[in-house]
Amino acid sequence: MGYLYMVLTVLLTVYGQMVLKWRMNLMGPLPSSPMPVCGYLFSALMDPFVLSTFGAAFVASLTYMAALTKFDITVAYPFMSLGFVLVVGLGALLLGEALTVGKIAGTLLIVAGVFLVAR
Repeated sequence: MGYLYMVLTVLLTVYGQMVLKWRMNLMGPLPSSPMPVCGYLFSALMDPFVLSTFGAAFVASLTYMAALTKFDITVAYPFMSLGFVLVVGLGALLLGEALTVGKIAGTLLIVAGVFLVAR
């Protein structure tokens, strides 16, 4: 069950990041003056998809708490880095973000580091 909690935590966190970026891309750039910024952020907060990311973050917190009952923090926290791997891949696949050699090398180093810590 511990690994299920960790996987759920990572997936819910990645969901939140991907949806927020998708919705912010649709809203356009942040205005430069204070009053329009407030309206922009309020509008974003009223978006049902953006609201769903708050729910995902809350549930991710609960699953992470459950995971911490099964793993040492020195294992659980590095496992969270796998979210970076998914975000890099999904960002390129779904959002058309650049997948550079540096991003690929960094991602592979993260995977290697998580593997070493988990052993």
